[in-house]
Amino acid sequence: MSALVRPRNGRMIAGVCAGLADRFGTSATTMRVIFVLSCLLPGPQFLVYLALWVLLPSEKSAGYAV
Repeated sequence: MSALVRPRNGRMIAGVCAGLADRFGTSATTMRVIFVLSCLLPGPQFLVYLALWVLLPSEKSAGYAV
């Protein structure tokens, strides 16, 4: 499994679903569908998404630091 980071490529909003998909070895589309379906259930899904957006580091670029 890879590290849990928000990738620079493949983001739709913040890259949380893409990062989770990379971490658990599934496609980003599958993770997004799971998230949308989970929103139909009661719970703090949006708060967890926002927390992951803030807490997960963004993937480092392969180029030079500016």
